[in-house]
Amino acid sequence: APFSHSHSPEGEGHIASHCIFYTCASSRGHMQWKTLGMVDGGSNIVEANWESVSSILQMSGMIAGSALCQTFHTREGCLKAACNLVQCGITNMCVIGGDGSLTGANLFRKEWSGLPEELAKNGHIEKEAVQRYAYLNVVGMVGSIDNDFCAQSHQRTFFLEVLGQHCGYLALVSVLACGADWVFLPESPPEEGWEEQMCVKLSKNRARKKRLNIIIVAEGAIDTQNKPITSEKIKELDTCMTILGHVILASRMGAEVVIALGNHAVRLPLMECVQMTQDVQKAMDERRFQDAVRLQGKSFVGNLNTYKRLAIKLPDDQIPKTNCNVAVINVGPPAAGMNAAVRSAVRVGIAHGHRMLAIYDGFDGFAKGQIKEIGWTDVGGWTGQGGSILGTKRILPGKYLEEITTQMRMHSINALLIIDGFEAYLGLLELSAAWEKHEEFCVPMVMVPTTVSNNMPGSDFSIGADTALNTITDTCDRIKQSASGTKSHVFIIETMGGYCGYLANMGGLAAGAHAAYIFKEPFNIRDLQSNVEHLTEKMKTTIQRGLVLRNESCSENYTTDFIYQLYSEEGVFGCRKNVLGHMQQGGAPSPFDRNFGTKISARTVEWITTKLKEAWGRGKKFTTDDSVCVLGISKRNIIFQPVAELKKETDFEHRIPKEQGWLKLRPLMKILAKYKASYDVSDLGQLEHVQPWSV
Repeated sequence: APFSHSHSPEGEGHIASHCIFYTCASSRGHMQWKTLGMVDGGSNIVEANWESVSSILQMSGMIAGSALCQTFHTREGCLKAACNLVQCGITNMCVIGGDGSLTGANLFRKEWSGLPEELAKNGHIEKEAVQRYAYLNVVGMVGSIDNDFCAQSHQRTFFLEVLGQHCGYLALVSVLACGADWVFLPESPPEEGWEEQMCVKLSKNRARKKRLNIIIVAEGAIDTQNKPITSEKIKELDTCMTILGHVILASRMGAEVVIALGNHAVRLPLMECVQMTQDVQKAMDERRFQDAVRLQGKSFVGNLNTYKRLAIKLPDDQIPKTNCNVAVINVGPPAAGMNAAVRSAVRVGIAHGHRMLAIYDGFDGFAKGQIKEIGWTDVGGWTGQGGSILGTKRILPGKYLEEITTQMRMHSINALLIIDGFEAYLGLLELSAAWEKHEEFCVPMVMVPTTVSNNMPGSDFSIGADTALNTITDTCDRIKQSASGTKSHVFIIETMGGYCGYLANMGGLAAGAHAAYIFKEPFNIRDLQSNVEHLTEKMKTTIQRGLVLRNESCSENYTTDFIYQLYSEEGVFGCRKNVLGHMQQGGAPSPFDRNFGTKISARTVEWITTKLKEAWGRGKKFTTDDSVCVLGISKRNIIFQPVAELKKETDFEHRIPKEQGWLKLRPLMKILAKYKASYDVSDLGQLEHVQPWSV
């Protein structure tokens, strides 16, 4: 708590005292103190300093937390709370809460005069402390939760029902996107006795001080006897559960995953799809639930297996230990979704029996020994967090090889997982090049592409790019809306991405841009003139505004300012410019990035485990190209590609792949902007057939 000074009631000058700040609230009808931490004491009362309260202004709920505590209503509970305050040297208390909480705080203050004396009489504190802590000063700050969503501050369970009467896909991708604790699906009913299992899990979560528990159910969820699982039935099992009903959030999470860019379209016979759908329903009606899951296809099976692996932890004595240490590190600029990837890697690694190590602050922290073991509960709630919780820097390992070698040896690191973008790719190349001099680097090393620029060789899509794309699209929509009452305006938006024009191109498609300038498609003054003339004609129609996106490094000479001045000089329309900057790297990850990061990171740990099994008991050194890989998505396939092979596919000068599939969509923007252009449809692929997938 913040350190403060106050005058003693006796006027003996300044004495050192402490002030405690805590949050509490009351339920309607009767007071229920959320003072569990004050009664339990210990690690629940910690010193707060300047840094610990930085960067919390934008956070909702209560950072300090809050929990029900019936014990505080009793004399015994008040004595425990008073003892903890005295032992921490606290004489001042700032209470933030509603009317009932502030009233209760005042009652506690009035009873305080007798509490220190009784504690001394029972031998819990020294007699000298009675006089020193004779007074408790209380200041109340009104903070009602009636108009706030308090999930992060109270120990509550929220039940979310999402659409899906005969299909649990939305519920399944939603549980991956928000890191929910339990999911009910029509195709995969819970086993007999699920009620007790769920209650036990929720109780364990609360015992670990986990504040938020989420249960997601598809509206068509059933048990193994084909009886519906309703919100009312679940509510009977847990009195601390809040039913949210058909909420938009979870449904939108699932829907956004379905429509997210980056998926590769396929051609399937319509009647086969219809027949497969009917077969799924028939399997559920006949209680052949394993067949129902298998018939839903590869993606559904993969999502279900990932959920089971991440949400349900076996007791430690049931997990065979591998005696292998697997380290996880973030390198390069932050990107939304990397925390979800770290969470997935840690939990899957623990489930495989590995000891998981977290490396903080990139290769710089690696060299300095900023390495700690990270556990299952340590990564709880990471799925929806933006930025990098582990910390990340752009520093490459080349000049720290000796120090990193020492840390690899000290912590007996058997495998390394790097989660980030082009810096991580370059770092892998430097580490693998040091095999001959440093045998400590002869371990499996793999990288998960995570960058807003989407410029990674070996993968059509990177974690974080979808979130950045959403930010760009939302900003463009807001800018266009701001001009809804004006006429003849053109907006020029500069996006990030280095020399990769993915964000500018896809953002332009999503926002309905007139043009998008990128590095891979060189342009000259005549092209700019053509765009201006086209916009001039557009202003003569009922649509009298335009939107132009420019990738930040598309041209050395035709800068954003140059294009702005050129457009403005025509005098036909007004012109505005906007540089989005680092806002594209911030924010909570999109549902797609959460799911993609979760699944692809889980696959990397599976790969690491397979590699380590090959070497168990043989002391094998990993010095082949296939032991240092990038895991990426190519069309519809997730594949591991050695970094040695990717070197020939990389334009290192401009930090982009030599070939980028999304460039095929360039003509589509021109067509939609009413330019004369043709769209290549030769790459539609062969007609495929619907196939069930092995569970």
